[in-house]
Amino acid sequence: MNILLRSATIIDSNSPSIHRKKRDIHIKDGVIQKIASKIDSPKGAKEIKLDNLHISLGWFDSSVSFGEPGFEERETIANGLKVAASSGFTDVVLNPNTNPKPDSSSDIIFLKQRSKGYATSLHPMGNFTANGDGAHLAELYDMQNAGAVAFYDYKSSLKDANLLKIGLLYAQNFDGLVLSYPEELQIKGKGTVNEGEISTRLGLKGIPSLSEELQLVRDLYILEYTGGKLHIPTVSTSNAVKLIADAKKKGLNVTASVAIHNLMLSDNELETFDSSYKVRPPLRSQKDCKALLKGLQTGTIDFVTSDHTPIDIEQKRVEFDNAEFGSIGLESAFGTLNTLFSIEETIALLTKGKERFGIESSKLKEGEIACLTLFNPDGEFTFEKSHIKSTSKNSIFLGKSLKGSVYGCINNKKTLFN
Repeated sequence: MNILLRSATIIDSNSPSIHRKKRDIHIKDGVIQKIASKIDSPKGAKEIKLDNLHISLGWFDSSVSFGEPGFEERETIANGLKVAASSGFTDVVLNPNTNPKPDSSSDIIFLKQRSKGYATSLHPMGNFTANGDGAHLAELYDMQNAGAVAFYDYKSSLKDANLLKIGLLYAQNFDGLVLSYPEELQIKGKGTVNEGEISTRLGLKGIPSLSEELQLVRDLYILEYTGGKLHIPTVSTSNAVKLIADAKKKGLNVTASVAIHNLMLSDNELETFDSSYKVRPPLRSQKDCKALLKGLQTGTIDFVTSDHTPIDIEQKRVEFDNAEFGSIGLESAFGTLNTLFSIEETIALLTKGKERFGIESSKLKEGEIACLTLFNPDGEFTFEKSHIKSTSKNSIFLGKSLKGSVYGCINNKKTLFN
């Protein structure tokens, strides 16, 4: 690798001397050699000139699903990592929702091996319980030693409160991070969408906000009792934001994320009965959307996620009640956030969260390993199937107006440009 980025506007609020400045950047053998207003083309260097080129530190996503092993028709690891790279993400945390589920060190080693050699780094999570059964702790310590960054029964609520208590106590011995999905199953019942006026009018079974908040209260009380590190993935209600804010005021070691589609879209979208809008947690009310946006701005919610969930067409093009939950989100993540926030806020959100998962953060300075995302923040467009590189096409943002485009990324001594 020997490349020269020409006239790149740097977006890095943590580096005031270069933030918003236009610079040439020379990268050789994966290391940033020089950042300057003008660099004479080094011998053998390939010059990269792109329209309105902006760069930032590489983007991070804390909740990505592919399909391999077991559901390769949805997405393979190889194609998923190419999609992530072309969408600007240099690091993704992989959810443990495959078949078989990753609940041992050998499973984690398999995922790490399969993901070698790509511009995007894959960081697998292991199941919290054996085979996700919710009854017996998995091999947490062995999995962490093999490279697991956290432990999570993907979108499965832990019925056994004592098991969460034991797991949080045990994980403290090796500084392990535990995730708990906030959903009380009996309250949720057979619900498919947000419970409210719209679900009642459309005749769709509702998932009350209470199902999220009741489980969250329980988990936060357990965390207060045990100590340890807890992450709450994809919160969706205004009261959940308040509960997390109160927990942080108490000094609890808790973080939370929100799915990007829950920031922009409400249950008003359900009028069409389009199964693309069937996600978990469900699209909530406009009041909830506003509370989630405010929670991000105040720091109560720590980071965003695309919650990228490929689902094959056979499980989406059916009646709404029978369709699978989930939407892909990597390709639309930047365009959506860039529509909702300023470019500085957007980049800040896309580069947050690595530390929580024990992933080393990069720096945009000479002598550092290049971990960069290249993008153009300008230009509105309608998101269409032609923008999707995932094997599955189940995007919640099809037909939506988004802003900005991604050129690609530089990471792991590799480049991927669209």
